[in-house]
Amino acid sequence: MAYDQDLSFVYFGPTRVIFGVGASRDCEMEMAGLGCRRALVMTDPGVMKAGLVEGVLKALGDKCVGVFSDVPQDTGVGVVNRAADYARGKGADCVVSVGGGSVIDTGKGVCILLTEGGGLENFEGIQLLTRPQTPHIVIPTTAGTGSEVTCMAVILDERKGQKILIVEYFNTPRIAILDPVMTEKLPPLLTASTGMDAMTHAVEALQSVQREPIADGLAMQAIRLLYRFLPICTQNGADLAARGQVQLAATMAGWAFGNAMVGLVHAMAHSLGAIARVPHGIANGILLPHVMAFNLEDAAESYALVAEAMGVREKGMDEREAAEAAVAALRSFLGRIGHPVRLSEVSVTEEALVKASALSLSDGAIVNNARPVMDEGEVLAVYRTAY
Repeated sequence: MAYDQDLSFVYFGPTRVIFGVGASRDCEMEMAGLGCRRALVMTDPGVMKAGLVEGVLKALGDKCVGVFSDVPQDTGVGVVNRAADYARGKGADCVVSVGGGSVIDTGKGVCILLTEGGGLENFEGIQLLTRPQTPHIVIPTTAGTGSEVTCMAVILDERKGQKILIVEYFNTPRIAILDPVMTEKLPPLLTASTGMDAMTHAVEALQSVQREPIADGLAMQAIRLLYRFLPICTQNGADLAARGQVQLAATMAGWAFGNAMVGLVHAMAHSLGAIARVPHGIANGILLPHVMAFNLEDAAESYALVAEAMGVREKGMDEREAAEAAVAALRSFLGRIGHPVRLSEVSVTEEALVKASALSLSDGAIVNNARPVMDEGEVLAVYRTAY
């Protein structure tokens, strides 16, 4: 990408970020700063069982009017609609999401419906809203999605059997509270898969046809931090310093892809999630090096930057050689963090691959891929190399 006199872009990043061990205790103060008095806490059964909501509820005190905890691994339109009805009945004037990407995206959907009414199925698309939505405070319990700072939500439409994309600048979370303690109990595989979600965000932002300098800088730093600290977190989850660095990397990657967008990896991962229920981070992690190999001719410059960020670009390497080194390093990295390396390891069938190949072409992320993709046969070939 040439940063020449014709360069023109818009960078969007309005979320206030609070970082630090124990920072989740500040949620009531942040809520008051938004002028809100009645919070609905959004979470899921796993986060409830882990005891991570207790401290938030204690901090909120009587400002919490209810807890909605029925959020599944892949949230759906029906879940959001039920949660919004519950929040409306409680008179909530803000949402505090405590959880991973599915919880946060559910919270984003509820914020829209509390302001606009109706069902979420009416809001699929890009920039349909004309006013700010219900305030949203996010306390992530995973370090990967970056959803705490993006204007996007990916939600399963159960009727279509397809994940829908909602992109609304007016619905970006107002506050993100990054507390390393909230990720301390994350088991090694989930730590690895959510970390690879963040890695994929950063790598795809760098290769996107919409990439720009600020997003590039954030993506590069995210890759540096993940490559150094994610293996530490998978080996010793109690290392809060490493946990914090991975949290910061995930948020930086969120800002990067929230502006530059993602590409083919996400289109393929979304489709596998909808059809075969493969967890999003695992799908991204498995597919990333294979899509990079597919894109190599069109994205060598970008992937050379990935190699630089990981410290694997050796002196004298040209861009193609550095890009190949990045692909090789990521393959090795998956093994170091205990992440699955093949789709066959996560019970994906050949039939699912065929269906997902067709579905991937209709995913909005595919248009930002460095290498144009218009043939489902090409997508299927990549799936098969990853199988």
